[in-house]
Amino acid sequence: METSQLHRGRLIDHLQLVVRDLKASQDFYTAVLGVLDIPIVGTTENFFWADELVVSSAESPAVLGVLTGRHHLAFQAKDRATVDAVYRAALAHGGRDNGAPGERAYHPGYYAAFVLDPDGNNIEAVHHGDAQRSARSVMIEFQG
Repeated sequence: METSQLHRGRLIDHLQLVVRDLKASQDFYTAVLGVLDIPIVGTTENFFWADELVVSSAESPAVLGVLTGRHHLAFQAKDRATVDAVYRAALAHGGRDNGAPGERAYHPGYYAAFVLDPDGNNIEAVHHGDAQRSARSVMIEFQG
């Protein structure tokens, strides 16, 4: 029997965005997630996914033709240089500026950049400052 593995975070199981132009979104998210070392792990005619993020066209049978609207997604970056690189990659692949890289007043060390994706979702890359993780992710193995 084949075993599949997933790596999951603490709170969110998955997020799904339903977009107008799947190709434009795939170009955008491939560039942004590539900088973050998060691969696109699957694609079909109507959707693609990477880790906990699923992006679907309105034609996907599972979404009944309804766009999701505007959301704010924040991706963790390993350092400030990665925040800067995500911002540049996003702008080069259809994103629009929504806040250049810099320190924010949310807490000491909070360094972030904001861009709007092709559907107007507010995409953030954030580095919270020096910290140590107890684990990179939680691994779930499916058998069957």
